[in-house]
Amino acid sequence: MEPHTPVPDPQLLMDLIKTPMPFGKYQGRPLYTLPEPYLVWFKQKGFPKGKLGIQLETLYEIKLNGLEYLLKQLASGNHGIGGTENK
Repeated sequence: MEPHTPVPDPQLLMDLIKTPMPFGKYQGRPLYTLPEPYLVWFKQKGFPKGKLGIQLETLYEIKLNGLEYLLKQLASGNHGIGGTENK
């Protein structure tokens, strides 16, 4: 039996691509384009409450673990996440 490889929730990832940063230095930029040092700063100071905080913390973990390519694939229209596509 092969070990189960978790597949990221495509909707969560799409939200990171489509949602603009609502405030601050990077206001208006899609969340997934935020620089890693900015996310590290939030990690140290505390993520905002609510959905935005969850999104930023998720993005921090994605970037920390070198998984940005997943977001870049989705943003470019290449939706082959998980190695298989539904046919």
